Amino acid sequence: MTTMASPERWRNHGPMSAPGAGSLNFDGLPVDVAALCRIAQGVLIHSDWIAAYGVDESQFQTVSRETLPMASRLRQIAELDGSAMTEERAPDRRAVGTCRDYALMLCGMLRQQGVPARVRCGFAAYFKRDWEDHWICEYWHDGRWCRADAQLDPIIAPRLDIGFDLTNLPDDMFITAGEAWRRCRAGEADPMTFGHGSQASGLWFVRVNVVRDHHSVNGRETSDWDTWRQATAAHHSLSEAECAEVDEMAVHPETPAAGPVPPWLGR
Repeated sequence: MTTMASPERWRNHGPMSAPGAGSLNFDGLPVDVAALCRIAQGVLIHSDWIAAYGVDESQFQTVSRETLPMASRLRQIAELDGSAMTEERAPDRRAVGTCRDYALMLCGMLRQQGVPARVRCGFAAYFKRDWEDHWICEYWHDGRWCRADAQLDPIIAPRLDIGFDLTNLPDDMFITAGEAWRRCRAGEADPMTFGHGSQASGLWFVRVNVVRDHHSVNGRETSDWDTWRQATAAHHSLSEAECAEVDEMAVHPETPAAGPVPPWLGR
């Protein structure tokens, strides 16, 4: 489990987690993390799991993988259904997003209550591959960082045979991208077991997530590295200089730095 000891810098909202001044906000919500996860699940639906809820894409105004700032996301949710945040929407009345949207919403709800929280990028062991690209929320509780997956609701969790507490993920169920990178570089793990479905895998993709996690813990939950689908086979080989740069970032993702530019963007 990560340390990054002082939680104070993650107590306040950043540009992405602030709820804004719309009709829906994060005031007056429960303090229980499990209850907050249920609230997120009642207003969001994952783009990859739409069919599991008995609906299809044609029933939604917008189906997108873009992670929106919370202020924009809450406006979108209110336009679809103006009920209170605590009211569970019908699946086709929810906003479509990805795992990062669930993590960001939980992070925002916790920060609104003064609880240090941050969005982490890494890999989960409870999907279809060994280690699947995934985003979760870390929150400070009883003097340590706990990890919560706000996405897996009573529809999805049984399909994955989840038998553990999703508000306090076991250490062997989710690892940050930095942890994955260190294991791969030490020869303790096969880089090809880390990736995003059938679309991408290998050390180059672990690097993508290391940089994205670095940006996220420094208040930039989205970045140019989200364009990784533009990478070609030529970008799948890393030089030793590129690896060395990521080595330090993997150990200390919280250290503010500009980070490398995605090579496929040609800048």
